[in-house]
Amino acid sequence: MRFLPPFAVLAMLPLLATGARAQDTTHRGVTIGLTYDPALRPGIAVLPVSGSFGDSIRAILQRDLDYSDRFTIVPLDATNPSAFKGTTPGAELNYSLFGRLGAAAVVQATATNNAVHIALHDVAKGGVMNVGDFVLPQAPTSRDWRMAIHGASDEIERWITGLKGIAQTRVAFVQGSRVHIVDSDGADDETTKVAGNVLSPSWNSSGTQLAYSTFGTSSRIMVYDLRTGHSQVLRNATPSHANLTPIFSPDGASIVYAHADDDGSDLFVISADGAGPPRRISVGRGTDNVQPSFSPDGRRLAFTSGRVGHPEVYIMDADGTNPELLTSFDFGDKNYRSDPDWSPDGRLVAFQSQFSDGRFQIMTISLRDRSTKLLTSEGSNEQPSWAPDGRHLVFASTRSGVRELWVLDTESGRLRQLTRANGAELPAWSARFGSSASTSAASRQ
Repeated sequence: MRFLPPFAVLAMLPLLATGARAQDTTHRGVTIGLTYDPALRPGIAVLPVSGSFGDSIRAILQRDLDYSDRFTIVPLDATNPSAFKGTTPGAELNYSLFGRLGAAAVVQATATNNAVHIALHDVAKGGVMNVGDFVLPQAPTSRDWRMAIHGASDEIERWITGLKGIAQTRVAFVQGSRVHIVDSDGADDETTKVAGNVLSPSWNSSGTQLAYSTFGTSSRIMVYDLRTGHSQVLRNATPSHANLTPIFSPDGASIVYAHADDDGSDLFVISADGAGPPRRISVGRGTDNVQPSFSPDGRRLAFTSGRVGHPEVYIMDADGTNPELLTSFDFGDKNYRSDPDWSPDGRLVAFQSQFSDGRFQIMTISLRDRSTKLLTSEGSNEQPSWAPDGRHLVFASTRSGVRELWVLDTESGRLRQLTRANGAELPAWSARFGSSASTSAASRQ
């Protein structure tokens, strides 16, 4: 989307930032029993699940493990479950069969009315490497029930790789005049109560709130609480003119947003509860400064600025000091780099860049050596948002002929379509939901 003077911004959707997400602090390279090589995708088989709603549980587990892009799913012929049973004394499963099928691990799940018991088998060692019990909500196949299964999938991934998965996350996005929330696997597209001229949703770190802005000459910064279904206006957040692209700080205590007037736009910070006056943290001197994105430790911000005459991505300290250009530029007339999102591991910033054909593509830039990588090429691709694993990105793309959300695995290049909403845009990927986090909005329409 074009970077415009402050009040031209009001004539169309402004550049929109995505919310900050908590850093994934799981140690890389750890193995929990099974020898796991991150350069490979070991085979994993999910047995037919006995008990209540077993087919649904198996389908969710299998899809989650597939979408992690860390495994190869081994298909099984479920018509003869007895073939999977052990054939030698002391062997619970027919490990030689699974070895021939290419499975390094086997997931065995048993469901009851209120829990699912999961045993993970190491095929090479011929035994169980880990077990766990996961409590399920009382309403089978409900959103919270599905999220509990997603949590089990993430734990299976951690058992094998030492890295927790991202199945138990959600993506907020805008379609038309409504904010939607969808599970990471594309299921349960939920329309929230947030409606009207709504822009730039972003999550707090616990997944209980969304910050967003309204659209117009007197736009406001709002906070929507998913637990109650109510929105609150941050009344002290610069009430006149345009207020844009709010994001929560990683600790959830404050919100940074852009305020635009006749003299350009700058970034301001305010308490997340709206108490106290906002404090200006950028000095644009008549240029536009929008789309903040926090580093995972909360110490720095990436943002878009037009201070060199066209949009580029900058970084600065969270208090507004030490600003510096992050993306390099030349003097062509197509320079346009915007929509930064800082990766949860702190290594990269994703952004969109306009090319000579006028289309935008998703790129990343390394904070270490400023090297860049082009990630997309088909259609126009915009508004990247990182998953909490720092590996997957969600973005809006026209590659299917209409604007939808797509998920990219930045390591393998695998793409999958997340939405089929015809006009989905402005995605924001949540942090992982904990057992205490509410994952359902108060109103489902």
